[in-house]
Amino acid sequence: MPSDVIFLTGATGFLGSHILNQLLAKGHNVKVAIREKKAVQFKKLYESYQSQLEIVIIDDISTAQFPEALKGVKAIIHTAAPLAYYVTDAEGQLKGAVEGVLNVLRQAEKAGVHKVVVTSTILTAFTPQYTFSTDDWFAITKEEALKTEGVPAYMAAKTLAEKEVWNFADAHPQMDITTINPPYLYGSATKEFTSYLTAPSLTLISTLINVYKLLNPKGAYPDQPLYCDVRDVAKAHIGALSSPPPSIAGRKRIHISSPHDTVFADIIKAVNEKRPELKDRLTKTTPPEFPFKKLNYDSKRVEEVCGLKPEDFVPVNDTFIESIDTLVGLEKQWKAAGYEVQAPQ
Repeated sequence: MPSDVIFLTGATGFLGSHILNQLLAKGHNVKVAIREKKAVQFKKLYESYQSQLEIVIIDDISTAQFPEALKGVKAIIHTAAPLAYYVTDAEGQLKGAVEGVLNVLRQAEKAGVHKVVVTSTILTAFTPQYTFSTDDWFAITKEEALKTEGVPAYMAAKTLAEKEVWNFADAHPQMDITTINPPYLYGSATKEFTSYLTAPSLTLISTLINVYKLLNPKGAYPDQPLYCDVRDVAKAHIGALSSPPPSIAGRKRIHISSPHDTVFADIIKAVNEKRPELKDRLTKTTPPEFPFKKLNYDSKRVEEVCGLKPEDFVPVNDTFIESIDTLVGLEKQWKAAGYEVQAPQ
């Protein structure tokens, strides 16, 4: 499959940049949807891959018509979506998520591209019981969603968007759709992703903000122990490109998470040992206790659809230490540019 052409959205993001780099390393040709304002920098960053890359300027994925750009494309990976801890415009978030993915699916169907992998989130399956099964859905209506902001608005938008994905799949049985539903994404960022972050931004560092708080003595721990290394989630997206069709594999709503226990006291201890120069910076708050240490996802299903076994996942301490390395590197980059930097609480 490496000679196949893959169309990728969200290639400048935390996850999308890993997907792109892994696709290129495997020898794929990739058409990348990029906003015009990022195109020049993107082209410079990937100069050495010019023979494998084609840039498609799309400023609004929710309204653009691009069937011509999909000619010769074997599959689509759609990761582009507003990620927001600071969403105040719930209506805009909702419209962007729902119309964005629906338009990608419509363009794919119009162009005869049947295999599509969509980034969703485990939060679409959130229930008060924390079961997170593939039959679970976060219970919210569009009317309720419009009254939310921040993380609840993000959860609502992603839930309603994913439901539309499966409605589309039901109405178009020729489409071979997979959703990848991870929890928080941590891990090392690509150098391309960090190069876009020319100024401090708690929004643009994505879910790494949860780890960044650990670099403040008064910093809070993540509100849950569920996470997955961003590199593993990227592998899952690419692995899903080779998955059996729904006629064989059934509905491919794939919940994925780190198979390792997440114990924050142990993680802080490991960081202290591996990065002693950060000892005074690390949070001194008491780690919260959770009723679970990891997501009990269907690992056989992930292997069947994405080709990832539990032993393939990045070890927990490596994920958190490399997340911190990325953040410390960003701080140096920002300070060199003249900014004052402080980890959030």
